[in-house]
Formats: sequence, C-alpha cells, structure tokens
Amino acid sequence: MLSIGKNAVRELLGADTKIQKLYVLKGAHDLDKMVEGARAKGARIEFCEKRVLDKLAGELRHQGVIAETSDFEYCTLDDILAIAKGKGEKAFILLLDGIEDPHNLGSILRVAECAGAHGVVIPSRRSATVNETVIRISAGAANHVAVAKVGNINDAIRKLKDEFVNVYCADMGGESIYDTRFDVDTAIVIGSEGFGVKELTSKLCDKVIALPQRGKVNSLNASVACGIICYEVVRQRYSK
Repeated sequence: MLSIGKNAVRELLGADTKIQKLYVLKGAHDLDKMVEGARAKGARIEFCEKRVLDKLAGELRHQGVIAETSDFEYCTLDDILAIAKGKGEKAFILLLDGIEDPHNLGSILRVAECAGAHGVVIPSRRSATVNETVIRISAGAANHVAVAKVGNINDAIRKLKDEFVNVYCADMGGESIYDTRFDVDTAIVIGSEGFGVKELTSKLCDKVIALPQRGKVNSLNASVACGIICYEVVRQRYSK
C-alpha cells in the first residue's frame, strides 16, 4: 500500500506502522527530515526521477514523496471496545452502513480521529476500504484510528447492544442530536451517500437521530453530517 504526499507520509512516520520503502524525489532537500525518520524506522530509501513518482502516484499529487507499507491492518470490534475501556472512557464508535466513496471514508476517518472516536466499523462488502486514496484524503488520520471490518453491520449492532452500548441511527426524521445524550457508551450509524441507513439496520438501533435543517436541500454529505454529529459528542463530553 502506498501513502502519497507529505501529509500522509508525515502522519505515517508518527504512527506505529512499519514503512518498507520510501520513494523520494532526487534533489528534494526539504524532505531530508522525512528521509531520516524513515531510515530510523528501518525503511529502504529510493531516490527517484519525477516520472517514476508520477507513475506510482497516478492522478494523486505526490509532492516528491511516497511511502510503501504492507496492506492496511484492520482490527476487530472487540479491539475497539478494549481501546475505550483501556482509556477509561465511554465508548464512542462510528458504524458505516455502505459508505462506498473513498473520499467520504477518508473524510470520516479524519473526523473520527480528530474527535477522539475509539474506532470506525465498516462492512466487508459494498463499502470503500482503506486504500491509498482514503489514507491521503484522511490526511494520514487512517494511521491513527482503529478500523474494524465486519461481515455484517447488523451483527455488529447486536453485539454492541449486548455490551450495553447505545446505538443511534443518523437519518431523516429522528430526534434532534441536540436533544440526545452522548455522554454514555455510544455508537452512531452513518448511512450510505445515496440511500441512507438500511431499514432493518435502522430498526435494530435504539433510536434515530437527526440534524435540524432549515434550508431547502433535504440532506447533507455523509462525511459532513458525521462531522457535525461527532462534534456534538465532543461538546457534551468535554466542554463542561
């Protein structure tokens, strides 16, 4: 897997992920610190012509540096619950019901990391997975937030409810997020870009929550809605 661009590589260097190889533009002395950091992590360094980096990056802007790592390592739902328990915090988990656009997934991972979510859960089918595009859009946040890949989102919801986690479905027509308590163990289901949360998935949740809207457009982009909800969680938990 490739992490492309300065921000993605910088975040990778600060994570526990092993870097196998660092491709660097010849003569780019502003990247010397990244080279030193990658060497310290045991990475092989290859200084390349721009055309080589262009080919590796495809349509993405590489800014003179690309890191090669092994495939993204997913965790389990139990791992995410353990992260919350280890920090002594109420669980804060995002479940993504069919987010297929890698740009939306990358943006959601960035929000999740910034807001202190303990992890993100994605289904193994009909969902974007963590790849080079997702890592770049997340500005490297994908290297710092736990991501679990599960066979079935509905089974994950059932397990969370068995663990006494409150599972809320973000969809139209629900209770305002500003009237919802998030200072308890919380999981939030975010639906797909085109179809929202599936009906059965919604019924499994403890309740539906929604963003109050005053405009004429009746929905927000999934990652934007997710960000607003996440920061209501942050406000309730940490602003007192």
